[in-house]
Amino acid sequence: MQHIQSYISDHKERFLNELLELLKIPSVSADPAFKDDVIKTANAIKNSLEEAGCDRVEVCETKGYPIVYGEKIIDKNLPTVLVYGHYDVQPADPLDLWDSPPYEPVIKKTDIHPEGAIFARGACDDKGQMFMHVKALEFMTKTNQLPCNVKFMIEGEEEVGSVSLSAFVKENREKLQNDVILISDTGMIAQDVPSITTGLRGLSYVEVEVTGPNRDLHSGLYGGAVANPINILTKMIASLHDENNHITIPGFYDKVEELSEAERAEMAKAPFSLEAYKNALDIDAVYGEKGYTTNERNSIRPTLDVNGIWGGYTGEGAKTVIASKAFAKISMRLVPHQDWENITELFQMHFERIAPKGVRVKVKPHHGGQGYVTPIDSVGYQAASKAYEDTFGKKPIPQRSGGSIPIVALFEEELKSKTILMGFGLNSDAIHSPNEHFGVWNYFKGIETIPLFYKYFTELSA
Repeated sequence: MQHIQSYISDHKERFLNELLELLKIPSVSADPAFKDDVIKTANAIKNSLEEAGCDRVEVCETKGYPIVYGEKIIDKNLPTVLVYGHYDVQPADPLDLWDSPPYEPVIKKTDIHPEGAIFARGACDDKGQMFMHVKALEFMTKTNQLPCNVKFMIEGEEEVGSVSLSAFVKENREKLQNDVILISDTGMIAQDVPSITTGLRGLSYVEVEVTGPNRDLHSGLYGGAVANPINILTKMIASLHDENNHITIPGFYDKVEELSEAERAEMAKAPFSLEAYKNALDIDAVYGEKGYTTNERNSIRPTLDVNGIWGGYTGEGAKTVIASKAFAKISMRLVPHQDWENITELFQMHFERIAPKGVRVKVKPHHGGQGYVTPIDSVGYQAASKAYEDTFGKKPIPQRSGGSIPIVALFEEELKSKTILMGFGLNSDAIHSPNEHFGVWNYFKGIETIPLFYKYFTELSA
């Protein structure tokens, strides 16, 4: 594919500025206060797709936030690539931990990104990576090098569980018909070690509530005489792991696939420095399930983590009370074959069963999704591998991710096509955290690599 680097060079400043403008909009789907901004972002994506060369673009209303659909059909006899991404972002809290305002993007040099990185909420997850596909389409249409058909489906509820997407996909199977689905919402090992994500963990997310007395009580008058919901909740949570950090919920591991020693040996070939990992996180030791390496713990093994816990008095000074209620949010990352609804049910039954007398327990399921594994012998994977090899000068490593994109399994079930995960972010990009960023080099490397996927996918599909 000719002229891609020169085209990027000619339009580099504009490509950056357009992304920065998109990042200025606080499209936080979890907080209704940002509703207008989420909708504003959907319309901005619509305009960008039209300018990039899509012949048809719609902002499709749902029960929640809209889905932006676009397409460029050049020949119905040619393959069709469906690009999925999301324009919503995580809340920016805690704001005081950001070095610069989360919606005032700035480009700063870092040790990992000497050419500069874009610091803003959504820079990597997923506005920056999604926008690479828009700019890649622009290059292919403006230079008349689009080798096949392309469709876009960009949603605004990924960070809250893609609530409306399932119905949209089921109602629009014909419109969304494709030969392969392409997503950039994952990462790679390093700038000089390209990798393609071949597996994703599933997710079960719940909120628990423990209630004791009918009101907050004086801790002197009632302490030691009634169950303290905060004390009880912390004990219950602590009991969910044993001394080997094995999850204690009965039936939790029944469908967990044990990888062979050969497969684990292949995984171990990916470059990894435990010392660098600890240094980057400022910890003196790693922690996790006994018998597995750090890379195995965060990719091929299921987990259970408390994401938030609260109750009682947390303001300035002292207030000696026994709280009436205590709460926690808990997420379980699941591996392929673990059904998220089954795991949610197992958690609920177990958590209610271990509650002592004197308290009442309520488990509220939030959302979840299935895990996913894509075969490395598929046409889509081979096309992606060749594209990376061209732009990085080396073959990418297949890698399973610890993250979750719940809708990937849904896509295969409803649209009957495989998903290729071409991520260009890095683990150090602080997605979901303060100071999220995305390397300028990575952004442009994605724009350079994506058109080659289209080229090779079309050739290999012939």
